[in-house]
Amino acid sequence: MLKKISNNIWKLGLDSNLYLLDFDQKIIIDTGDRIKSSVLKLLLPKLIALDKVEKVIFTHLHYDHIGNADLFPNAEFFASKQEIKDFKENPEFTVLDAEIIARMKFLDEKLKPMVNMNGLQTINTPGHTRGSICLWYEKDKVLFTGDTYFGGNIETGVNLCVGRTDLPTSISEEMKKSLEKVKKIQEQNKNLKLCPGHDYCGAD
Repeated sequence: MLKKISNNIWKLGLDSNLYLLDFDQKIIIDTGDRIKSSVLKLLLPKLIALDKVEKVIFTHLHYDHIGNADLFPNAEFFASKQEIKDFKENPEFTVLDAEIIARMKFLDEKLKPMVNMNGLQTINTPGHTRGSICLWYEKDKVLFTGDTYFGGNIETGVNLCVGRTDLPTSISEEMKKSLEKVKKIQEQNKNLKLCPGHDYCGAD
């Protein structure tokens, strides 16, 4: 379930994907579904002790992406300004799971607005949620797309696989613009590595 993406990036599949970035600072992108917490606690320490993770970045705040945030006791937590706003104003619609909302209440005070950091460029990609983001790591040509984009041809629509836009904080009318941002990066970086939030539609 652990897969090496590049020299210092690993993926751990937890229904939704967790990514470890072993940079000068140790960074996690999304924390997976709570039902897979035992897998996380078994496998991730093969790479890093959980208390050594310094930053956790959420592509968005659905339950299956924040479900194990409390396992990183010394981390700072980041999401987009819009996602934080929605979380504070209506956690039920933002997280979609009452048990996870209660467990992650501590994030209400700890979430910080995501900015570019450690070579990661933040790209606002509203659609699946109002505050969804993608993260572009140009050095290794790795694009983390959360639940915005899972694969397929954006231009032609062939085998196109994208996140749902019928959820409480979705903004379906913005998805096309967000996919255009992804397509632009793809066109400029033919050999990029796609790291989506789920391995749907043949994404790997």
